[in-house]
Amino acid sequence: MRLTTGDIASRLGGSLVGDSELVITGVAAATEAQNGQITFAENDEHLKAALGGNASAVLVVRPDVSSPKALIHVANVRVGFAYLLELFHPEESAPPGIHPSAVVDSSARVDATALIGPGCIIERDVVVSAGAVLCGGNHVGAGCQIGAESKLFPNVVLYAGTVLGQRVRIQAGTVVGADGYGYVFDGAKHRKIPQVGSVVLEDDVELGANVTIDRGALGQTVIGEGTKIDNLVQIAHNVVIGKHCIVVAQTGIAGSTTIGDSTVIAGQVGIAGHLKIGSKVAIAAQSGVMRDIPDGQKVFGSPSQGDREMKRQLLAIQQLPDLMKRFRQLEKKLGVQVGAGESGEGPLRSKTWRPLEFLGAGA
Repeated sequence: MRLTTGDIASRLGGSLVGDSELVITGVAAATEAQNGQITFAENDEHLKAALGGNASAVLVVRPDVSSPKALIHVANVRVGFAYLLELFHPEESAPPGIHPSAVVDSSARVDATALIGPGCIIERDVVVSAGAVLCGGNHVGAGCQIGAESKLFPNVVLYAGTVLGQRVRIQAGTVVGADGYGYVFDGAKHRKIPQVGSVVLEDDVELGANVTIDRGALGQTVIGEGTKIDNLVQIAHNVVIGKHCIVVAQTGIAGSTTIGDSTVIAGQVGIAGHLKIGSKVAIAAQSGVMRDIPDGQKVFGSPSQGDREMKRQLLAIQQLPDLMKRFRQLEKKLGVQVGAGESGEGPLRSKTWRPLEFLGAGA
């Protein structure tokens, strides 16, 4: 791909300072960019590296920057950089059709513009919409619906009844719609509770590799429009996640919990079942959530607490060694040992211990 700086500025909706006919052949990080490439600078450190490096052009947000390099000013550098990568690294596409090794039930409806790759199994009454891509080795259960321009990378499994909206992307090894983990103790054994619901992934949802999303016991497990889920996340039955959320790797969400819109859940978070997590909540990494969280709160810790309260606790814990040292020095100075009485069993022990004197009340 070869574009001029003028072309790039126009496509990004930015303003160009410098040569509009300068040809750009690629995108690279500030410290690695070579002549003919463009880089980006979202902070002062990146800017220093970009302006001092070999890149021919730099994507910047600050209007006060001057340089002999071509500068393209945009409102949001990260968003602009994402567009740049799409321009210079468009996703490869294969011609539509059904690979000879795929097994497609006669009742399935596969759009003529869809691609069914090698080794795919498409069961009865499946709908594969326009421009959808199944890369290979995908198993799509009965009654599934795959929306337009959705893409399943190799070895994705959709259990029966799963519904994907438009432009859904699912990375390799992910399983959507497996049985939820539901059992009841019946006498001397665990009896399985049949899981008869389904999973709905709304438009523009993206799932990382090896994600598992369980079907509802009754009703649906729902992942809202635009939500992005990282690798190795477990979402249990009847969970409902709102729109445009972020769920980072190794998070586990137990059954029937609901999560509002635009919430961020960092890595290795555990969320108990039947909770209500609000919108625009931020949950820090490795937190254990065991209570409802109202809209807009930031929490962390295990059990999770408000971020300010948890910070105070962590600071107090860091001060404990010094406090213990000072406490022992005070014991020694007063001739008092806290922890046992004169008999060796009470809270205080001292040969000269007089509580009222110690408290300043006299004997």
